[in-house]
Amino acid sequence: MAHKKKVGIGVPAAGPPAAEPAGADLKALACGIAAPACSANQESEMAQALNQDPQLVEDFLVEAREHLSNIEARLLEIEQGAHTRETLNSAFRSFHTLKGLAGFLEYNVIQEVAHEVESLLDLARNDALQLNAPIVDVVLQSGDFLASCLRSIEGHKTDSQAPPMENPAALLERIRNAAAEPQVREATPEERHEAAPEAAPGEPAAGPKRSEASLVKIETGKLEYLVEMVGELMIAESMLHHNPDLGASRSPRVQRDLSQLARVTAEVQKTAMAMRMVPIGTLFRRMTRLVRDLARKSGKSADLELQGEEVELDRTIVEELADPLVHMLRNALDHGLETPAQREAAGKPAAGKVRLKAAHQAGQIVIELSDDGRGLDRARILAKAVQRGLVSADATLSDSEVYHLIFEPGFSTAEKVTDVSGRGVGMDVVRKHIGRLRGRIDIASALGRGTTFTLRVPLTLAIIDGLVTVVGGVRYIVPIFAVREMFRPTPELLFTAEGRGEMVLVRERLLPVVRLSRRLGVQAKSENPCEGVMIVGESEDRQYCLLVDELAGKQEVVIKSLGPTFGEVRGVAGGAILGDGRVGLILDLATLCGGVEHAA
Repeated sequence: MAHKKKVGIGVPAAGPPAAEPAGADLKALACGIAAPACSANQESEMAQALNQDPQLVEDFLVEAREHLSNIEARLLEIEQGAHTRETLNSAFRSFHTLKGLAGFLEYNVIQEVAHEVESLLDLARNDALQLNAPIVDVVLQSGDFLASCLRSIEGHKTDSQAPPMENPAALLERIRNAAAEPQVREATPEERHEAAPEAAPGEPAAGPKRSEASLVKIETGKLEYLVEMVGELMIAESMLHHNPDLGASRSPRVQRDLSQLARVTAEVQKTAMAMRMVPIGTLFRRMTRLVRDLARKSGKSADLELQGEEVELDRTIVEELADPLVHMLRNALDHGLETPAQREAAGKPAAGKVRLKAAHQAGQIVIELSDDGRGLDRARILAKAVQRGLVSADATLSDSEVYHLIFEPGFSTAEKVTDVSGRGVGMDVVRKHIGRLRGRIDIASALGRGTTFTLRVPLTLAIIDGLVTVVGGVRYIVPIFAVREMFRPTPELLFTAEGRGEMVLVRERLLPVVRLSRRLGVQAKSENPCEGVMIVGESEDRQYCLLVDELAGKQEVVIKSLGPTFGEVRGVAGGAILGDGRVGLILDLATLCGGVEHAA
């Protein structure tokens, strides 16, 4: 059963006090290692030298971002009341560690802000302050400020001067004002019962213990190079497998050695790809803060439910999915969910529900984003599309085709433009990003009951399952994820529709025929469709039939870029080296068949 996690917006209850874990003062520790005693000048010169060390600064940025991510997650848990005493202790320790690391490298602004927030959280740990919504807001704002400082450091790593940072005076005043009037609060018996045992001095936070040797940090560039070399190994193995001289060999030993090589290559490829995989939960949890802030800004109440956080996919795809999910959540909060008064009038709970779910399905990752809000208004979308000239007034479109009109550039049915949405830009960005990932989007909606967007993306962008086709003696690779079925047509299935060209009847539905030879400018073996093979393809919710001369088989191929000279060829997504050493072009069906008419 998929793991569920629910976060929403509410007023938290602070936890009981906990002993402050002993944290090493890194700055003093550095001085102690460097010399028995350090003067102030020596200490300052040493710190300045340290923050000019690119490796130390990079390590600081990585660790600081991990702490800020932990702080945000813990504060959101506290705000929802779904926390124990250890939750607050974890946030406190992160600020304490940030303060020590920043002091070690003489990032005084970060050190000062972290120190003030640490003091604020210490009041809460000692039950002298209740962590209500305004206090949580101040702490989250402090985390945002520190994140901006890290971005400044990132952008000036190569500078000899200290990186410019914002003046923290206004923020420091807000933090001190928040701590100025402490409110004593007694811990409840439930909190005392749930409280985690106090950490012994010098011990790390509760959690699975790992030896330092079990985790190794690797530069992304080295990992990418390893994956690239594994791809080359797969190509070399495929070329050996298809080598006619080896294929003609009757030696059992040669065949056994080739089989062993294929097994080892597959295992190495599997392990290398696994190194690129990261849980999608890291992305999902970033969305909780977005939902919280958008709901407050729009005066709405929303709960975000997360499922399938443990599902893993390629790190590059996770990064590319961030923007689409942000735009879709903004639309769900601004357009989808009603205000609490409107929801109660419609017989719904005052708090809306938004769900993010991830799962594996047929070699792909399926991500569902759903809400229980207004739903998409088919009539309103169609009227807007007719007004803008996107479709004719007498067009007959399915619900899915109408819903996909919202992805058109500049399309919006919003009556009022806000700073959240309404300009018709967001969904266009979503379609472009998902298209670059070789994915697709499906939409299901019921008026008054909500909308579900289903994103289907591949597990990785480095390797693809392809259908090798032959057109005019040239081989092209059609991505398997875009193929629905294949068949050889007969004359009674072929039709010509006025204004729509050639059509073929597939399962009681007329689909447009796309002659691949004409689209690619090559000479087909025969102009008679009955002598070729039809491939039923789908992209952007449109189905069509690709006419090719013949099929050469299915193959897992490593995607290669065509370089800057041929990188923008319309209809071509890249190239792949096939088993005989020749190059096959990978087709981009969404672009190649984008101009075909709708199916009838």
